Amino acid sequence: MKTNFTTSQLADPKIVEADEILQSCQHFGFCTSGCPTYVLLHDENDGPRGRIDLIKEMLESDEPPKPKTVGHIDKCLSCMSCMTTCAVKVDYMHLVDTARVHIETHHKRPLAQRVVRQALGYVLPRPALFKLALTAGRMARPFYPLIPRSIRHVMKLVPDKPVRTPDSMALQTIYPAKGERRWRVALLSGCVQPVISPQINDATIRLLTRYGCEVVIPASTGCCGSLNLHMGNADAARDFARANVAAWAREADHGGLDAILVNASGCGTTVKDYAHLLQGDADEQSAKRIASMAMDIAEWLNRMQLPAPQTPKRFRVAYHDACSLRNAQKVTNQPRVLLRAAGFSVQDVPESHFCCGSAGTYNMLQPEMARLLGERKARNIDSTEPQIVSAGNIGCIKQIGIYSKTPVVHTVELLDWAYGGPKPVGLADVDLTELPAEPEHLLLGRLQTGEQTLKFVKKEESESRDVGFW
Repeated sequence: MKTNFTTSQLADPKIVEADEILQSCQHFGFCTSGCPTYVLLHDENDGPRGRIDLIKEMLESDEPPKPKTVGHIDKCLSCMSCMTTCAVKVDYMHLVDTARVHIETHHKRPLAQRVVRQALGYVLPRPALFKLALTAGRMARPFYPLIPRSIRHVMKLVPDKPVRTPDSMALQTIYPAKGERRWRVALLSGCVQPVISPQINDATIRLLTRYGCEVVIPASTGCCGSLNLHMGNADAARDFARANVAAWAREADHGGLDAILVNASGCGTTVKDYAHLLQGDADEQSAKRIASMAMDIAEWLNRMQLPAPQTPKRFRVAYHDACSLRNAQKVTNQPRVLLRAAGFSVQDVPESHFCCGSAGTYNMLQPEMARLLGERKARNIDSTEPQIVSAGNIGCIKQIGIYSKTPVVHTVELLDWAYGGPKPVGLADVDLTELPAEPEHLLLGRLQTGEQTLKFVKKEESESRDVGFW
C-alpha cells in the first residue's frame, strides 16, 4: 500500500511505525473471512482491510477523525483473528492501537461516551473503587428499566452477591512452596479478576505451591494497562506498565524469578508486549527483560511437567480459546494437554477463531455487537454438549456465562481440583456424572499430541447472511 505522510508527520516515531505497517498490507483480503464484525455486518469498513484504509486516511489527514471512521474502528474487537490469516503478516495489533490513541487525542466524543470511557479507565484498574462500583450496581438493579440502554449490558456483568476478600489480596505477598522449593515465580494478581473471581488466583497459588513453586505477588503490582491501552489512553497504560516492570525487576534482582505468570490471557498479551509499549522509554530495557519472562499459566504448568493426578476428573469439557491466548500468544495445545492429563474429555468448539464478544471493555462499550457474538459463541459451545466450559481469560468467562447454559470456569480451577484442590466455585451447585475411563492406548495418544479437532460449519448450517464458511 502506498502512503503519503508528510515529513513533519514522520517526525513522530508512532507514525513511522504505522507507515511501515500500512505499506506491508497487500489488500489480499484473507483477513476478512475470519473477522467477526465483517462476518456479521457485511461492511468492508468493519473488516481489517477496510479499517486499514480508514486508519491510513485518518493518520495522513491533519483534520480531526471523522465520526464515521471512529465508529468503524470502535467496532474492532482487537481479537487479532485477522493476523492469523494474513498472508504477509501485517502488524494490525499495533496499528489499531496507534489509531485508537490518535482518536482519543484528536477526536471529541459525545459527553456520555467520554464519561463512560473515563469511568471505566479509572475505576476498573483500581480494585477498591471497582468493588464500590459493583455494590452500586447491585443497588441499582431494581431500577433496571430506568437505566440507559447503552449501559444495561454492564448490569449483567455485576455478580449477584458480594465476593469475599480473596486470599491473594491479603497482606501476604509470598506463598512458600509445599516441600522443596524448585522454582520462584511472580504472579500478576490483576485488577478486575481478583475482585469478581478471586478463586482463580487462589487456585493458581494452591496448584503452584503444591508442586514446588514459591509464589510472590509484589504489593506494588496491579493492572497490566490493557484496559486503558485498548481505549486509546496509552499514557495511563504506560504508567501501569512501568509500576509492574519496576516491581518485578526488584524481585528478580533480589530474590530471583524463574518466570512471571499471568492467568488472565488478555493481561498476558499486554505484559508480553511491554517492550513495545515502553519503546523509547527510560524503562525500555527493563521492560524487554520482564516481557521475556512473562508466561501464561498454562505454558508454565506444561513446562513443570505435573505428575498424573491421583483422582483424575472424567468430565466432558468444552475448551474455549480466548482470542488473546489463541491469536496473540499462540497458546493453544498447552491447556488441552493439561486438561486431558487431568482426566477431562476435551471438546473443541466450532468456530474457535470467533471472538465471544468480551474483548476487554468491548462488551460494555459495544453491547449489541457483544450480545450477538456472545449468543453465537454460546450456541457453538452448547452444540458440543459439554458438562463444563473451560477458558483462560476472566473476560471470556463472564461473557460466555451470560449466554451459555453450561457453567464456565477457569482452566486452572479445573486443574487444581484434579490435583487435590476444592471443587471450583462455579460448579458448587452443579451435579456432574463422571464419564467412563478412556482406554489407555487412546488416552496416551491424546496426551502426547494435545490433539485438536478443527470443526467446520457446513454452508447450510451457517448463520443467516454469513460470509465466509469455516
